[in-house]
This record gives sequence, C-alpha cells and structure tokens, in this order.
Amino acid sequence: MAINGKTHILMIDDDEDDFFLVNALLQDISPDQYILQWVSSYREALAVIESRTHDLYLVDYRLGSHTGIDVLHHFRNLGYKAPVILFTGKGDYHIDKEAMQAGAADYLVKSEITAVGLERAIRYTLDKFTHLNVIEKSEKRYFSIFEKSNDAILLADSEHKIVAANPAAMHLLRYEEVTLYNHYLSNLFANEDQIKAFIAQLCSDKGVVQQEYVFRTHQGQLLDVIVNASLLDEKKQLYLCIIQDVTERKRKEQEKQQHEKFAITGRIARLVAHEVRNPLTNILLAVSELKTAELTDTPDGHLYLDIMERNCHRINQLVTELLESTRMSELNMLPQGLNVLIEKTMQLAADRLQLNNILVIKRLEEPDRMIMADEDKLIIALLNIIINGIEAMKAGDGTLTIDSWYESDRVFVRIIDTGSGIPPENLAKLFEPFFTSKTKGTGLGLTATQNIILNHKGTVNVESKLGVGTSFLISFPVIR
Repeated sequence: MAINGKTHILMIDDDEDDFFLVNALLQDISPDQYILQWVSSYREALAVIESRTHDLYLVDYRLGSHTGIDVLHHFRNLGYKAPVILFTGKGDYHIDKEAMQAGAADYLVKSEITAVGLERAIRYTLDKFTHLNVIEKSEKRYFSIFEKSNDAILLADSEHKIVAANPAAMHLLRYEEVTLYNHYLSNLFANEDQIKAFIAQLCSDKGVVQQEYVFRTHQGQLLDVIVNASLLDEKKQLYLCIIQDVTERKRKEQEKQQHEKFAITGRIARLVAHEVRNPLTNILLAVSELKTAELTDTPDGHLYLDIMERNCHRINQLVTELLESTRMSELNMLPQGLNVLIEKTMQLAADRLQLNNILVIKRLEEPDRMIMADEDKLIIALLNIIINGIEAMKAGDGTLTIDSWYESDRVFVRIIDTGSGIPPENLAKLFEPFFTSKTKGTGLGLTATQNIILNHKGTVNVESKLGVGTSFLISFPVIR
C-alpha cells in the first residue's frame, strides 16, 4: 500500500542482477517514487505475500522448480487480488495467454525492458487495478441492493425472458429459481389484455412507470402490483423490472369501501323501511275496515281487497328481509376451522350438486386454519355463493372448484364455477339489494352474504368472464 506517496513493489526473481537492473531503471525514470523489495525464491515469496504490504508484484516466470504461474495460483488460492506483472524470457510469448488466464495484469520480456516501458507498464497496471476495484465495489453494492431489496426485481433479455430474479421476487411470485427462468414477463400477467400494453410501454423510450397490473403467482393466486420497468443495458438489451406488491393495501382499501358502501346501504334501507311501513300499516288498517263493511257496489270487492292485503304483506316481508340483509346483527362467534365449515356447507349442497351432475374439485390446504365465526351464519353465506354457482351452470356440464390457503395472517377461499358468467356492467351491482338476473328471487341473497362476511371482518371479491365462469374470493383473519 502506497505510503507517503511511494509505491511499494515486490520483485520475485532468482537472479539478483535482474533486481539491480529493474531497480536502476525505476530510479532513473522516477527517483524515490518506487520502493522495490526483492526475494529470490518461491518459498520466500509466499511468506512475504502473506503480509499483503505491496502495491504491485513483479514475478519472473522461471523460479527454479516453480514458475510465476504457481505464484499467480497462490494469489488466487489466498483470495488475494493484487496487480501482478510477469517477466518472461525471449521466445516465451506463448506464456502470455496462460499468464493472463491465471490472473496476471501484464507481461514483459526481460531483454526488451526499458525504463520508459517498465514505468508505463507499472503505472497502467496500477491504474487498471484501481479502476477494476472501483467497478467491483460498485457491482457488489448493486448486487447487495438487488439481493436485499424488499421489492421484487426481475431482469429480462431482449425477448423479455426472465434471466435473473432476487429473493423477494421468487417469494412474491412463489416460483423456484429454475422454474422462473423458463418464463417470460408476459407469463406473469393474469389478464391477457394487459400484456400488449405492457410490452408496448416497455419498448418505448420512457418504459413502464408506476403502472398497476394484476399478476398471477405460480400457485394461481392473484396479486395487485405496481410495476416500473425500463431498458437497463442497451448493448445487452437487458430490461429491469421492479415490482411492488400492493395486494394488501388494495385489499384494505376495498374492505374500507365495502364497509362504507354497506353502511350507506343499511342507512338507506332503514329510512326506506320507516317511510314505507308507516303508510303500509295505514293501508292494511283500511283494508281490514273495508272487509268488515258491506261491499254492495262491487261484486269482486272482497277479491280486490284480498289482493291488496296479500301484496301489502309481501311488501312488508321484503322490507323485513332488506333490513335483515343490511343490519349488523349480533353473531355467536367461536373458533372454527374454515375447512370444516366448507365441508359442512358442501354437505348441505350435496343434493343440488348430485341432481345437476356437477363435478366438484376441492383443494383445501392443511392444516386447517382457525377463524372466529358464527357457524350457522357463515355456512349460509358460503351456501348462497355455491347455490348461485350451481344455478349458473348447465346440468351435467359444470365444475365447481373450491380452494383454500393461508397467506399473511389471513385464510382465503376461492369458489369457482364454470357457468355463464356475469356481464361486466353487472359485477359492480352484484351485492346491491334487489339486484338479480333470476326470474325468481328477491336479489337479497348476496347482499346478506356480503353482510355476514363483513361482520366476520372478512372480504369478498368477484371476478367473472362471460361464457367462462365466475370466481368468488373470500378471506378472513386467522386466530393468532
């Protein structure tokens, strides 16, 4: 290491005359700039190298029974990176390739050494070594950022095939390293319509900046992500893709929106109930009075009164159901296994499934996760979703798939049918009171289902594609 601006050099050469010659050349061209130390044998050289106190090493190729290549291998075995210039004899040009492969920074022919050439070789070698050290430190720093980043980072080649991924990416996407490297960036997208837009932006000058997409993990779970991607190395056509998982954040936002929307719906329902029931009660009282009076004017008077009375009771029943479906009711909460609740629900739906010849696929993750639940209420909610799925499928030509898994202190259940699907314009209205596409039904079943799930601090989301089917994704907090 340079001390007081002087460069310390160790010369390993079994010929003392060569040492005096080299030292004289250095002093001639740059007096007092270089401090040259000499050792005459391979064994002595190993002991001095251990001290690691020199800025540069001049090594003769021929060292008795050893060679300069042996010295270079010793450096490598020690894990000691230092600049080495190898001295060779005239006619030993074939050695240069072997020397470079072994780690030499340069080589010089002894008989052709001049003061200027030697000083230039030393100066260039030290400059190159310093520059490579800076690059190596920079690479280590960036590699550390790559490895330790909480955000998922992917590198992709010119064909957008994944060629590198940090641990956060493999954890997020649930891929093994070897498996992930057989995939393209487009394979990560859950929605095909997002792929073309992503690739087009990626290949543009600006790249992809803070764009939201839906990814699918190796296990099929959907992730909401924000992606920043751009061309990292134009020469190598290497793309950098940074992925931030916002699934949990969006889930909480959706949960908040669902609660707020449900609270508003409940307030409207109570207002409607109050405003409707008062005049409804007066109508029923008037009908009751008319029934006791003489109705001589109209032969069908009693018939009409019966129709009025029956429909008043029907309105009253609908108002009651609306209130029930939007009221935060008291629950009998006890620890329950979600898989057990699913199995009990499936038993209640068994007759309908068998009657319609529906294929059932269950993939319930073990061990069963415990949640706080009102067994009766939650079974009703799950049963409503399953019955809707059965009714959406053709008899003898349908599959009902139920998956459960645990992730981030929540347990998830996905119920998928292969039915007719729901039009996009109807998805947003699915949980609204009285919304239904059925010829019979009040349209309050899914409203009640949402109420029950929200009361269990759960979430429910729906995806659907016409002609393909519908997927309900439900989650609950597990008991810690």
